[in-house]
Amino acid sequence: AQTAARWTSRRPVSRAEAIVDRSAAAAEEAAAAASPTSRRALGFENDDDRVKSALETNVAGADAERPEKTPVSVLAQEAGLVVDASAVSAAGGVYGSGKMSKKGKMSFRVAGAGGLLGCDRDVRSSALPGALQRLDKSNKYPVLFFAPEMKELAHKIAKEDVAGSAVELGDIDWRKFPDGFPDLFVNDAYGVRDRHVAFLASFHSPEVIFEQISIIYSLPKMFVASFTLILPFFPTGTSERVEREGEIATAVTLARILSNIPPSRGGPCSTLIFDIHALQERFYFGDNILPCFESGIPLLLNRLSLCPDADNIVIAYPDEGARKRFHGFFKGMEEVVCTKVRDGGKRLVKLKEGEPAGRHVVIVDDLVQSGGTLIECQKLLAKLGALKVSAYVTHGVFPGNSWERFTSSGAGGQGFSKFFLTDSCPQTAKAVEGIEPFEILSLSRPIAEALHV
Repeated sequence: AQTAARWTSRRPVSRAEAIVDRSAAAAEEAAAAASPTSRRALGFENDDDRVKSALETNVAGADAERPEKTPVSVLAQEAGLVVDASAVSAAGGVYGSGKMSKKGKMSFRVAGAGGLLGCDRDVRSSALPGALQRLDKSNKYPVLFFAPEMKELAHKIAKEDVAGSAVELGDIDWRKFPDGFPDLFVNDAYGVRDRHVAFLASFHSPEVIFEQISIIYSLPKMFVASFTLILPFFPTGTSERVEREGEIATAVTLARILSNIPPSRGGPCSTLIFDIHALQERFYFGDNILPCFESGIPLLLNRLSLCPDADNIVIAYPDEGARKRFHGFFKGMEEVVCTKVRDGGKRLVKLKEGEPAGRHVVIVDDLVQSGGTLIECQKLLAKLGALKVSAYVTHGVFPGNSWERFTSSGAGGQGFSKFFLTDSCPQTAKAVEGIEPFEILSLSRPIAEALHV
């Protein structure tokens, strides 16, 4: 009997029993309040006075005391948000979920209201505060996100006016956790919905590829209309073939990584690459990506047309491969072709065809590393009577600041009249800016035109 009594005292009261108990207590209080004696004790002569006083008390205390449960619509309005009434109605007049985040912020969720906004609320994009609506939904021109190294080129692209419109720049927080791994956040996740989106990448170093790939794989999943990857320089392009067993063609590896970019609502990812080392590398990409191969040569042609001696310019190639790659751009222009031959343990540059004497010779190639071949070509052409020798490369890689060889204080490269290159490699473009004989031909215009929808 004692055990039964203890269990009875510990047994939790059911919800139904609690409601009955509260209802009975409320009925007793109501009966007591309704008695004439109770009304007179409180100073009410009749029921009308009691009701009037209750209304005045409720109005006066509305701001001082809030019910335990407040509709989401009320909380949202107080926070400066506009919540669609139909969404609240569809949610059955739901109230705050009462769920606390790790940061101590209350999270309210409205049925049918979309994805997570920051880490606080879920609302429709049309209900976002002005600061989060900065991307124009009616603009069909792409939103351009960019790697930190590409900030300068991205701002140049944004200034380009194509058919009366220009790109809008997106914002990404590039941070790192204490262990060195990337801590990334796309600030315009809501604003890019239903927009064409592009990302300007720079794979200039293996250390930065992982964090940029993380962004590239995430943007297409943000309900964007289409996604375009702009990779001006495909860095592993020179490792495109295997000549002996055991070599790894890393160009294939990078192409496979890019081929796995998730599709957007508009379909597979489009990828814009300038002057890839070998055009057959297009076949390294899978069917889930649409590679578009552009060239910086039109920029060079425009620049050469402004030279005082434009009629005396002849195009030169450092080897037969460069001639096959770029010959089609210079139809109607005289050309000089050099070739590399072995003399014992040395590789020498010799003239294969063409006449450089008395001409302004411009050597054209897709990229430059140390610059040794270009320097040997310049010496040969000058020896054969060229009046001036200039050079153009789309990608100035220049590892270890090897560009210094081509300055007036450098060792061996000071014979160049001009050295044209694009800003596809941002570190080089920044380092050589304003230093003779270098001149930057920006890719901003062709990229802006390619992004025009």
